[in-house]
Amino acid sequence: MNATRTAVVAEPHPDGSAEPHPDGSAEPVPVAAAAPLLEVRGLTVSFRARSGPGRRTTVLRDVSLAVRPGEVVGVIGETGSGKTTLARAIAGLTRADAGEVEVDGRDVRGLRRRARRDFRRSGAIRFVFQDPLRALDPDLTIGTSIAEGLAVAGRGSRDDRRAAVADALRRVGLDPAVADRLPGAISGGQRQRASIARAIVDDPRLLICDEPVSALDGSNRNLILRLLDGLRRQPADPAVSASAADADPGRGRLGIIIISHDLSSLAGIADRVVVLYRGRVVEDGPIAEVFDRPRHPYTALLIASAPSIRDEDGPTPAQLRRPADRPGAGRRPADACGFAHRCPFATDACDRTPAALPVAAGWTVACHHTETWRSSLPATSSPATSLPATSPPAPARSAHPGLPVRRHDVARPSISAAAGPGTTAVPAPAASAPAGARSAVDAGAALTALSTKE
Repeated sequence: MNATRTAVVAEPHPDGSAEPHPDGSAEPVPVAAAAPLLEVRGLTVSFRARSGPGRRTTVLRDVSLAVRPGEVVGVIGETGSGKTTLARAIAGLTRADAGEVEVDGRDVRGLRRRARRDFRRSGAIRFVFQDPLRALDPDLTIGTSIAEGLAVAGRGSRDDRRAAVADALRRVGLDPAVADRLPGAISGGQRQRASIARAIVDDPRLLICDEPVSALDGSNRNLILRLLDGLRRQPADPAVSASAADADPGRGRLGIIIISHDLSSLAGIADRVVVLYRGRVVEDGPIAEVFDRPRHPYTALLIASAPSIRDEDGPTPAQLRRPADRPGAGRRPADACGFAHRCPFATDACDRTPAALPVAAGWTVACHHTETWRSSLPATSSPATSLPATSPPAPARSAHPGLPVRRHDVARPSISAAAGPGTTAVPAPAASAPAGARSAVDAGAALTALSTKE
């Protein structure tokens, strides 16, 4: 039913400037040229309010985004910004009021009854929930939970499904013997990998991960992030070879959406980042450029508040917060910019909602003062002490060992193959090995070895 596959560990290019190619070369995986796998346009979601009959609370307002095959898109924003609602609406778990959700050019939001059921059973979109202990039925074995979707869809015989479960477990670095155990009998890292195995067992086109590493320790976070990075580099369809998928980026690579509060985790894996605030997209662009020089004040505030990725020479959180004694914070009309009441750069122009406008190729920002707010930054009360000119700046420490920190001389962050604390690093293939041997770096086998230490 499923062909056995070899996962690829992401090895950083020596100068840190490019992602590795799945065959071991430094050429990046092509995603920009591919047609979008997922397109969300004008998505609006509201829920019935408790304040009175007929009243509704709008959670998402005119949200648009795209995901291409082989691309990882991070969605960030503070609690209550609508991240999980967006994921559930894309997966069809929450009904949307308006907008379009297209998967491979097919509008799935408009599907009804049998068509919607058939689409869900096709396995095009799969969801990895935040808490694997609650997501997995405690009374079912891991193997039964993983095979449940295949059984509901009527795919293959019992032996076929058993083989598919074993293959999925190997791909996420677990021994197939784990299939006979209950969720409570394995560790948190193993449960999260089992949840991912359940999501990929029927070869989905799009994987949505809601806070996939928030409940894990540092070493397990590294394992899961490297696992997801390896999965998006493989063809989702086992009949498509890696070389054929490289030649035609639209042929079956897995697209991934990762919802996370942890910006340093996204910095090591995502290609693009979508920033949500109060249900609206305020910035959407390449993650390296956005994290290096955010164009929206709210994005800049999020980054300045994250010690592991913030630029020590950039604006501080105090400079990006509205002073408490500044008047006018509560005098905005209902259709004003959602961030105006917190923004120290807000003017009368912010009494209307800004449109998302391009500031560069593939980069949009919804702000009336995109080009001017930096020039209005207040002076810092305690300037940072400069290091001596003869001493190179000390590298920032990542919040997660084994994952990179943002550097100005790197085109985009990439996941280091170095294992985290208590883990065994995967050795890089020898330079003299043929291309076929270099492409056979088996992340699944490495993770299987690590699983016995948990």
